[in-house]
Amino acid sequence: MNTIRVFFSMLSFLLIHSMAIGQSYTIEGELLDNTNQPIIYATLSLFSSADSSLVKVEASNENGNFSYKNIQKGQYWIEATYIGFDDLIISEINLDKDTNLGKKTMSSTTVALDEAVVTAQRSIIEVKPDRMVFNVQGTLNSTGDNGLELLRKAPGVVVDNNDNISVLGRNGVMIFVDGKRLPISGDQLSDYLRNLTSDQIDRIDIISNPGAKYEAEGNAGIIDIRLKKDKNLGSNGTLSLNAGMGRKFRGNLGFSGNHRTKKTNLFGNINYNKWNGWNKIIFDNYQNGFRLQESNVMNHHNNSINYRAGMDFFLTEKSTIGVLVDGSNGTGDFDSYNRDKISNIPTPNDIDSILIATNASESAKDRYSVNVNYVFRSGEKTLNIDADFGRYKDDVDFLQPNTYYDGSENTVLRTVNTANHTLSDINIYTLKLDYEIPLLGGNVGTGFKLSKVKTDNTFLFYDVTDSIRIQNNDRSNNFVYDENVYAAYANYSTKLSEKWGLTTGLRLEQTDARGDLTAYNPALQEDPVLFDYLDAFPSIGLSYQAAPMHAFNLNIGRRINRPDYNVLNPFRTQLSELSFMKGNPYLKPEIVNNAELGYTWQYRYNFKLSYSKTTNQITRLIAPDDDNPKAGFLSWDNLAEQTVINFNASLPLQLKAWWSMFVNINFSHIQNEADYGNGATINLGAYSYNLYTQNTFVLGEGYTGEISGWYSGPGIWGGVFIYEPSYSLNFGFQKKFFDALNCKISFQDVTYQSGWSGESTFNGLYAIGQGNWDSRRVNLSLTYNFGNSNVKARKRMTGNEAETGRIKSGNE
Repeated sequence: MNTIRVFFSMLSFLLIHSMAIGQSYTIEGELLDNTNQPIIYATLSLFSSADSSLVKVEASNENGNFSYKNIQKGQYWIEATYIGFDDLIISEINLDKDTNLGKKTMSSTTVALDEAVVTAQRSIIEVKPDRMVFNVQGTLNSTGDNGLELLRKAPGVVVDNNDNISVLGRNGVMIFVDGKRLPISGDQLSDYLRNLTSDQIDRIDIISNPGAKYEAEGNAGIIDIRLKKDKNLGSNGTLSLNAGMGRKFRGNLGFSGNHRTKKTNLFGNINYNKWNGWNKIIFDNYQNGFRLQESNVMNHHNNSINYRAGMDFFLTEKSTIGVLVDGSNGTGDFDSYNRDKISNIPTPNDIDSILIATNASESAKDRYSVNVNYVFRSGEKTLNIDADFGRYKDDVDFLQPNTYYDGSENTVLRTVNTANHTLSDINIYTLKLDYEIPLLGGNVGTGFKLSKVKTDNTFLFYDVTDSIRIQNNDRSNNFVYDENVYAAYANYSTKLSEKWGLTTGLRLEQTDARGDLTAYNPALQEDPVLFDYLDAFPSIGLSYQAAPMHAFNLNIGRRINRPDYNVLNPFRTQLSELSFMKGNPYLKPEIVNNAELGYTWQYRYNFKLSYSKTTNQITRLIAPDDDNPKAGFLSWDNLAEQTVINFNASLPLQLKAWWSMFVNINFSHIQNEADYGNGATINLGAYSYNLYTQNTFVLGEGYTGEISGWYSGPGIWGGVFIYEPSYSLNFGFQKKFFDALNCKISFQDVTYQSGWSGESTFNGLYAIGQGNWDSRRVNLSLTYNFGNSNVKARKRMTGNEAETGRIKSGNE
């Protein structure tokens, strides 16, 4: 509680200081076009006349009105910009009282619509004060990708060989979709992201150090995947077809549409997705005097239908209520061929025996969620309420015959045939309220969130003899994990002077969780795992506008990562009898303290230096089995601590009028330390670096070309796996026809070097591994847009995300 008292003392001091700065005023006005019609959602930037530093950015509303609240006394000027109109400068604003600028007219650019079509092409990367935005539609080489593959291309994001996601060198990132956290992880999260096509995704927000308004879960912050939503008036629709070929075929067919009036907006989409995958993993393991040469070839076949439908009701100019339903239904099958050559280390090439496991599984996955949202906005006062319910169900049946041969693979020594049936049912309930109001010379925000997640997992293990399944109660169990989190927060932001800004907040979260493992054999019953704790998560941010072209910001925060049911669940999932994965029900939550220093030059070039220290870091380890000296497994444990130092640079470059480039550079140093006793220690540090670049070329005659790629230097995955460099190179072309049909073709990973390789040493097991997947592909995309939108309305509403709380909030 000393942390809370110190924090509130500091907050009180800052509030008193802000009130002493002086009285603040309001600037307002109305923006019109040549025909006296309102210009909606134009960008208006307020600058200080003293040094031309940017003070605040606002947008005009549906009536063309704009306003700036809580502006200090002084001299200012405004720049208004909008696609299809000349920029408007409003100069010599002497602010010593509330000021109404009246009606201001923007002139249309002198280009006839029948001679040219004005379009807004968003840059692939936008860097904002609290996040980095990866605009999926800004890159041709997203064609045919799914959500997981897009994350591999996102700046500062790394996806490892087990599909674990990290940001700025830190693990423990939370994945959101449209501001709502996905309560799944592991293979379920990977499957969900693979079923999201690039045509469904508008952008990906990467928030590395969220403030108090966001839930504290996630050491590496939040990745928020924002889906498309048409904002045009009238009835509009899009048909899309994607097909790709590598080792396996992938394709999807989708339709999205909306009907929007001044009072309602009805929208929805449906997609059929066929995803086939292939990957190969090879490990050479040395443990307990044995050498095991393991190879796995895996094939995935998935079919799914994704749907999304909603309606927004614009009750008044200031209030909106919305309902959203989305979900997916999918089936899949999986087969793999696992081969282990077993020998003694003194004679490693003299094969003693060979184990062959041929695995086959069938699965059914169903997911749906319902959201009800209410938002009220009046000037800078906002109230946002969200109520959500979601359900995720998985049903997986897995068959694994294990056959042991002699070293020549001619004689069968023995067979061990097993099967398992896994049922998973997750129910999520959340209620969230956010309220923000101008107060005390700045803005004060407060709110709460109540969440309940209940997972019920049944694992039935069978011994199979003559195709007859006999349940093995020693290895069958039921695991129920019930988690309740009660959270409340308060934050405050203000301008301390013309150059200094402050944002600070505190979030309190009470966690009450229980994990019950029910063994089918009562002799193996274990006590429940209980969590009951209150944590405080303070955050503070300072911004400094040193000069018009130079801006600095400092953000410090504390976050938590709670172990979820996937890593707590002690179920044993086998690739073969000698290779398996299992959870750890005794994991502790990990706590991280983050600090980030950012610098922006010319409003374009962004640099960030970050430091994080995590205690009880949850990490994946490769270790030998205690019962079988030839077996090894993947599991989870807490490191004593992990320290990460990271530098990131985002550089948008305009090299020629026809050639633009984006470069993202990421350097980090990771240090892992732990002592598990009995000689099982970790003290491992490594430098790593990542480079992503995209070059876009305007080729003329409506053609656009793109070359993009990434290079990942050596580094550490999990606690002990040191990986080697890898890279990928991609090409893409685009052509638009009749302003309605868009054709794209892309060539992915043309050098086929995006695979992984590396080694690990832990607790007597030394492993060398490598892997590849179906990454070299050719993808074709066709998109056709139709509808009766008014052209001027379409232009004015491009990029608007202000009408519904569901779209704008971006929080949780």
